[in-house]
Amino acid sequence: MNQFPFTPLVQRLPATIPFIGPETFERKTGRVFKARVGANESAFGISSKARQAMIDAVDGVGWYNDPENYDLRSALAQLYNLPMDHISVGAGIDDLLGSVVRAFLEPGQVTVASLGSYLTYHYHVAGFDGVSYGVPYRDDRNDLEALVDAVRETGSHLVYVANPDNPTGTWHTAAKLQAFLDALPKDCMCVLDEAYFEFAPDDSILPMLPHDPRVIRMRTFSKAHGMAGARIGYAIAHPEIVTALDKVRLHFNVNRVAQMGALASLGDAVFIQSVVQAVADGRAEYDALGRELGLPTVPSATNFVAFDCGTADRAQGILDGLIAGGVFVRKPGVQPLDRLVRVTVGSLEERVVVAEVLREVCKSH
Repeated sequence: MNQFPFTPLVQRLPATIPFIGPETFERKTGRVFKARVGANESAFGISSKARQAMIDAVDGVGWYNDPENYDLRSALAQLYNLPMDHISVGAGIDDLLGSVVRAFLEPGQVTVASLGSYLTYHYHVAGFDGVSYGVPYRDDRNDLEALVDAVRETGSHLVYVANPDNPTGTWHTAAKLQAFLDALPKDCMCVLDEAYFEFAPDDSILPMLPHDPRVIRMRTFSKAHGMAGARIGYAIAHPEIVTALDKVRLHFNVNRVAQMGALASLGDAVFIQSVVQAVADGRAEYDALGRELGLPTVPSATNFVAFDCGTADRAQGILDGLIAGGVFVRKPGVQPLDRLVRVTVGSLEERVVVAEVLREVCKSH
C-alpha cells in the first residue's frame, strides 16, 4: 500500500467539501433538475452591461488578469466613498474567508460562530487547524448576546456573523449589530458576512466603519448581481487588515472576465434594483404557499425562504420528496434549524414547479 507523506492535519481532515452540488445528484440519477433552487444562486440573469463586458473580455483571456484588481477596487472605493486601500477582492466570499482564517487564526485557536452557520467558514477553520465553537440560534436568529458570551468564555479573537443570515434569512438591525460590536472584547475581530445586503432593509446595514479594526465586511457579486459562477467578491476593512490579506491571498485568484463583468455590473443600479424587486415578489409567493400548506416561512431578507416543517424528520421527508420530484433544495443539518427547508427564489417558471411539487409532496408528509 502506498504511503504518502501527508501532514497530520490533512490525515485528520474528512475527505469532504462543504456542499454537494446539484450536478452530483444529476449524475447519480441521470435526470436534470426542473428547478435549481437550492444554492441561493440568482435566477434573474446578469446585467446586460456585465454580459457585454464579459464577452469583450474574452478576447483578452490569453493575458493574465490584473493581480491588484485595480479598476474594480477603484470603483468600489468610489461607490463607498473610501480610500482604495480599504478594499480587497477575492474569488467570492468563500475565498476571502480562507484568507482571513489563515491570517488571523493560529492552529488550535478558537473562533466563534452560530451553530449551523455558513459551512465554508468552518471548512476553512478546520483546514487551518482551528477550532469552531458553535452557539445555538435563538428564534432562528443569530444570538448576538450569546456570541459575545462565547467569545469571552473561549478567549476567541475571531467571531463570524452573517447579516442577513444564511441559512435562515433572518436579520438584525444596525443598532443591534453596533451594540454587539461594542460588547466584544477589544482584541476580537468580527467577520461580517453581508452576501445578501442588497435584499435587506436599510436599517439593517451598518454605516461604513472604514477605520474600525474590529470589522471585516464581506460582500459578493454572486447574489443580486447574478455572477455566482464567475466567483468574485470583496472585503472592506482597515488598511492594515487588507495588507495582511494581500500577504496570503492568491494574487491571480480573480480572472479577467470576472473582473470586467463585476465592474460593469456595479454600474448598473437599475438592473440590481429589478432583481431585488423580483426576489421580493418571489418571497411573497413562497410565503403564501407556505400558509396554504401549513409550512410557515421564516421572515427573510435574502433571496431565499426557509419553510418551517415543524420537525427534522418531516423536513427531511419533504426535502427528499422535492429532490425526487426534480426540485433541488437544501436544509440545515443541526438543531434547531434542521426542521427548515431552504428554497431559493427562482424564476417565475421555477416557482410554478416548486409549488406543484411541494403541494404533491405535502400530501404524504
